[in-house]
Parts: sequence; C-alpha cells; structure tokens
Amino acid sequence: NGISNSNSNSKNNPFISQHSFLELRGGASILNKKSTQTKMVSTSTSDSDAAATTTTSPETKTETETAEWKLNAVRSKMAELGIDALIVPTDDPHLSEYVPKAYMRRAYVSGFGGSAGTAVITKDEALLWTDSRYFNEASLQLDADHWTLMKQGLPKVPTLTKYIADKAAEYYTKTKTTYNVCIDPFVHPASFEKDLNGAFNEASDTLDIDIDADAESDDDVPIGKLTTMENGQNIIDDVWGESRPSIPKSPFRVHPIQYSGETISSKVTKLQSQMKEKKATLLVFSALDDIAYLMNVRAKGDVDTCPVGISYAVINSMDNETVLFCDEAKVDSEEVKAHLEEAGVVVRPYDDIISYMEQHLQQKKSKVWIDKTRSNYALSRIIPEKSLIDAQNPITPMKACKNGAEMEGMRLAHVRDGVAMANSIAWLENAIVNEGKSVSEVEVDEVITGHRAEQPEFQEVSFPTIAGVGSNGAIIHYRAMEGSELLKYLTINEPILIDSGGQYSYGTTDVTRTWHFGEAT
Repeated sequence: NGISNSNSNSKNNPFISQHSFLELRGGASILNKKSTQTKMVSTSTSDSDAAATTTTSPETKTETETAEWKLNAVRSKMAELGIDALIVPTDDPHLSEYVPKAYMRRAYVSGFGGSAGTAVITKDEALLWTDSRYFNEASLQLDADHWTLMKQGLPKVPTLTKYIADKAAEYYTKTKTTYNVCIDPFVHPASFEKDLNGAFNEASDTLDIDIDADAESDDDVPIGKLTTMENGQNIIDDVWGESRPSIPKSPFRVHPIQYSGETISSKVTKLQSQMKEKKATLLVFSALDDIAYLMNVRAKGDVDTCPVGISYAVINSMDNETVLFCDEAKVDSEEVKAHLEEAGVVVRPYDDIISYMEQHLQQKKSKVWIDKTRSNYALSRIIPEKSLIDAQNPITPMKACKNGAEMEGMRLAHVRDGVAMANSIAWLENAIVNEGKSVSEVEVDEVITGHRAEQPEFQEVSFPTIAGVGSNGAIIHYRAMEGSELLKYLTINEPILIDSGGQYSYGTTDVTRTWHFGEAT
C-alpha cells in the first residue's frame, strides 16, 4: 500500500512500536532572531525580552552537563533507532502541571526549568516551545549555541505539530521516505495522536506526490509516522543515566473526614450512579488530584509543594471493586491501610494499570470511561473505539462543589495564613522602615515560610515563593536564589511583589500583594 519503514534499524526493536499516520501541515515562514543569549523565534522583541537576553556566560560545567554533550548523546541513540525527531514534553504520566524530579526530562536535556514547555530534537536542530510566561526565563537558561526558543502564540511562530509536519513534508519531498517522530506514550496526552495526525494530513495535501501503484489514494502515503518508546524505556533516561532522580514513593496520609466532609464510599456510590447512566463498566482516573480527592489521602514529597501521590485509580462495576494502583511503600502505614480497607479499596502495583485495563476490555460488553483530556496516550490507545466513553471526568464537577467541611477548611486556612502574612509584613516593615535595613528577597521568602510554619497543621508552601524587588517583580514565576545575578535587596526606595501560599491539612492559600514602604515616585 506504499507504506514502508525507511529506517531499518527500528524494525523488530522492542524499544519502539510504530503507528503510521498520513499527516502534516503546510509550510510557514520562520523568523530566527539570535540574541546574545538564546536564539528565539518571534516577530517582535519587546523591551523586557531584550533585557532578559542580557546575561553573563554560564558557569563552567562538566562535559556531561553541557547542552552539546546531552544533544550528541540523544542524537546518537536516535540514529540507532532510526528516529528523525524526538519530542520531550514537561509532563509526567499523570499530565501534572508540576512534576516529580524524575520526570523533569525536558528540563534536564534543555536546561530550561519552567513548568511549561516542550522540546523537539532533530538530527540538526533543538527547539523549545513555551508560552509568554517563560520567554524571559527560557532566553536566560537555554544555550544559544544549541537551542532555539520558539515563542508560541506569536505571529509566524508555528505550533509544534505544524513545525514537525513541515519538517516531514520537506524530508519526504527530498527522500521519498517517511519522517519518524518518536514519543514516550506515558507522558503525552491522549489528544496528541489526533493533533499530529491532522498536521500530517494538512501537509500531505500540499505536496505533489507520486502515488505508489498499490496505494489507493494520497492518504495512503505516509509522510510522517509516530513511533512510541515501549517497555518502560526512554531515550532521555538512558542519557540521564544514574544521575536521574528515582521515582518518589512518599507515603500517603489520611485526609480526615473533618476536612474532607465525605467518605470514600459515599463518593464511589455517586460515581457508580453516573457510570450506570453512561453504561460504563470501568471508570479510570489518572490525574493525581482526582485520586487524592477520591481516596481522601494526601502525600508530601512526590511533587514539590503539591499534596498528591503518584498513582492511578479505577472503579470497576463488573467486578464491583475500587482499585488504587501505587507503590506499596505509599500505603505502608496501618492508618492508611485501615482507611482504604474500610472503604473496600484494593491496592495493586502501580505498573499494573495497563494490564488491568486490557483484562477488563476482554470481557463482553465492557465500556471504559476515560477523560482523554486528563489521561495519557498509553492508557487511551488500548481502548477500542467501540468500548470507549470519552467524557469529562465526573470527579471534576464533584471537586468544584465544595461541601460544608471543605468550605470551613478554606476559611480556616485563610484566617491562619492571614496571621502568618500579617506577622511577616510587620517584621518586614519594622526592618525596612524603623531599623533602616535592606532585606534580601531570599530572606523575605524564608521569613514568610517561617511564620506559616508556626500555624497549626501547616504542611509546606503551596508553590515556590515569588518575592521580587523592583524590576524582578515583572519576571513571571521569579524565584530568588542566593548567588544569583538577579538577587535584589528591599529598601524604602523600591516596591516588592510577594506571591506566596501555604498547604495546610484543611486548605490551600495563594496570596499576592505588592508593598512599598517608602514614597512611590
């Protein structure tokens, strides 16, 4: 049918599986602007962008820490497997906004540490797509000799799928062979296959292709092909090696009924009722906050500043069971075991989720309800279309409607957090105004966290504190660090933006205030 694998090295390799697609988009011009720090793709450069690109040379790094070494190592493995483009997203298997360090593959390979962005590595290019929140940060952190910043959302900056589609079209035009795009299916959303497929289709429509005699139409010509890494393998992990952090196994703690306001059994009963209405036999949860809510558990340490634990969960109406998939170390405490057993929750190994779903799908009349917007591609692709119910996760509206206990917990969190903030600002005003001191942004962060820690049942901050003096307050997601060139000290001459929050057993806060202890100009 004209579909062939031009990369013989990838044949019969258990490391990858292949899905041939027929897609791509037409070409768009790309304007490359190389700044003093990072190559950027955009149509305009604002004053803030220009300021962000001015920096001193990076500190000396060991060979294996340099951008050049990492990219060479990745490309070597790509060549072995016949891969033309490797996509490295921010996500973990649960599509979390903030991910455990073990899944910070994009940050490792690119050097960019923001919470949003996707890297694409080809044989001769390395590009990073991120949004306007991170233009400054990315321009400072990327190595301009090896990386190009793609400022997504700006005119003439192609989307990631369009860029890949254009590359595939160009490659096919020159070589008459398929462009091989590789992903880890566990860290890409279920929607990615469709998006890439659409991009390939658009691009193929723009090409004048000589159809193979056996092909029925242009649609049988595989301009691009999606390849997935299998068996737990990941190219970036192989390069990262032993220095890659281990996947965390922080223990769950029980989220008490006085704060949750509803038992696991009550929530499961409500969900089973909705499953019956949709004729679903299996309801799958992969978002970590959904699972924490359903199971009335929290964790500390898996994801920095987020009280969730790495896990999956399902409700199975055929076998009448609720299953939590996680590492056994997470449910080691007697309190957590008793809490789950009381609700009839069965605990199975984290990696069993795929085989469990596959076994369920072998049963007659099985219907799997999964929210593809909140699930990874590895889970969604095993569900046949006839057995798929792709609809909003029913926990989403349940979480949005707070019960009395939850609302009281939110109020209590803000009252106690307000005490911590009042104490912190009183200290800061006294130091700046009365004592005439200059206080570093780092010290401001430490003092606020210290006052929060004095409050009952404080767990941790709810996100890294942003304490930005003067112009630093304009840097989105700024984090003060000792030794940084950007570090500033607060006096009566400049304002300070403080964006901070706390995780308490009963609620979460996020408070943003701008203060000026002198006279504004």
